[in-house]
Parts: sequence; structure tokens; C-alpha cells
Amino acid sequence: MRFFLIRRVLFAFIAVIGATLIVFALSRAIGDPRYLYLAQGRFNQQQWDALGEELNLDKPLIVQYFIWLGATSTGDWGKSVYNGRPVTELIGERIYNTLQLGFAAFIFAGFVGVPLGVLSAVKRGSGWDLLSRTFALLGQAAPPFWLGIMLILIFAANLNWLPSATKGDGFAIKNFVLPTITIGWLFASANLRLVRTSVLEILDSEFIKLARAKGLSERRVVWKHAFRNGLIAPLTFAGINLAALVTGSVLTETVFAWPGLGRLSINAVYNNDFPVLTGCVLIFTLIYVIANLLVDIAYALLDPRIRYA
Repeated sequence: MRFFLIRRVLFAFIAVIGATLIVFALSRAIGDPRYLYLAQGRFNQQQWDALGEELNLDKPLIVQYFIWLGATSTGDWGKSVYNGRPVTELIGERIYNTLQLGFAAFIFAGFVGVPLGVLSAVKRGSGWDLLSRTFALLGQAAPPFWLGIMLILIFAANLNWLPSATKGDGFAIKNFVLPTITIGWLFASANLRLVRTSVLEILDSEFIKLARAKGLSERRVVWKHAFRNGLIAPLTFAGINLAALVTGSVLTETVFAWPGLGRLSINAVYNNDFPVLTGCVLIFTLIYVIANLLVDIAYALLDPRIRYA
């Protein structure tokens, strides 16, 4: 298992380095970065040259990359073009809100999608199966931005049960309900369909028939034998879910005025604030890589065959 984990950590490191190469290449592909810091026509040649030296633009491109990589690895991600504040400070203020919303949606997707998927598989062809599949169909058909607006219209504007926007001060569950459902329903639907398919496939296996013939209770057959053996595929999707729920909250945060990284990224695009956008992209990349690494570790814990691969 040690060599398996070492390989996975090495692959994760290579993925992060590849992401930094792409981000750095894009930062140079848009043209001279100095145009982002200085309004054209409002600077002299001396200021232009001084800023070039500060940004190491007077050095070869490969040297610029390694200088930038060294600064990035130590937490120096530059300053915002829009307000001059350090990028790490801006991200530090927002990342906790995004993680809160992402984990809330992940819990919603898991606790709703997985039990409904198992129930749909066990009750195949029944009314519960039809209801579960209808839930999945609606969740995968409704765009998150439209769903968020409809939830605001119904539960905030008309019924006045829940707040319509923003996180508010402190931690209040009512502020999480609408954005959590908006971002989590799609993944709950996907979880439901994937778990249903996996459990149905396992329930038709010979060892399940043997377990029932030995007199095991239906609950034990379903949860200990069928669900556990069908967990590999849902687990893969769960790892991708966790990363996607955190990094894919751009539209939801915009609709609900949620002060997270998604909204910060949108504002960075509007303000042409490339250093902030670069920092957000790197954070999203790290989240994806870490989530996939955790899935690989979970594989090794669940399946001994993978442990020695």
C-alpha cells in the first residue's frame, strides 16, 4: 500500500505542476502583464521599466516561471489589480464561506441521493422507484441558476420563509437552505442514479442469492453485501462531487450573493483582475487534486486488490 500511495502522491504533484504551467502560460499569452497594472497613457517610460523589473519581465521566460513558482509556493500570489490588496488575503476571506457551502451541498447530495438510490434499487418498479427517478430527472434537468431563482421566488419572495440572498453574519442554517439545495440537487440526482445502477447490478449477483439462501436479513444483504460491493463507482463520483461542489459554486454564489471564491472569481473577470483570478484557479486546482487523492486512498482501504496494485 505504501508504493500505491507514493505513486498517487507523485501523480498529484505532477498535476499541480502542470496546472501552474498552464496558468503561467495563460498569464503571458494575454500580453504584457504591465497593461493590467497601469492605465495606458498615464505612465512614463521610467514607470514602465520599473514595473517590468518588479515583475521580473526583464528575465527569460523560463526564469520568470521559476521565480513565479517559488513565490507562489511560499504564499506570495501578488496583489489585486483592482484594489491593491494581497491575493492571499482576499482568498483567505472568502474560501471559508465557499467550503461551508460546498460541504453543506455535499452532505445534502449524499444523505438524499444515496438512500434514495438504494431504496429505488430495492423497490425496483414500485411507486418509490418512480418517485426517486422523478426526483433525479428534475434535478438533472433544471439548470442551477434557474433553480436558484425559482427557489428565491417561491420560498423567499412569496412565502417569506427563508432569506433570499447573502450568508449573513455568523452561522445560521436558514441562510444555507436555498443555496445548498440549488447547488446540491443536481449531484443528489446523479448520486441517486449511480447508486441505483450499482446496487441493482450487485443484487442480481450470485453471492447475493447465496446470502439470502443462508437466511441473512434483507437489511444486512442490502447494506453490508450489495451496497458495500457497489460502492466503488459511487465513491469515485463522490470525490469528483466534493471538488465540483466547492469549485462549481460560481453561479450559485452569484445568484445568492454568497461571499465566496466563486463570486470573487466573477468579480475578478469583470474587473480584469488577473492575479486574483489566477489565485482562484490555483485554489480550485488544489481542491480537485486533493479530492482525487483522497478517493485513491479510500479505494485502497475498501478494496484489498487495489491496495497492492
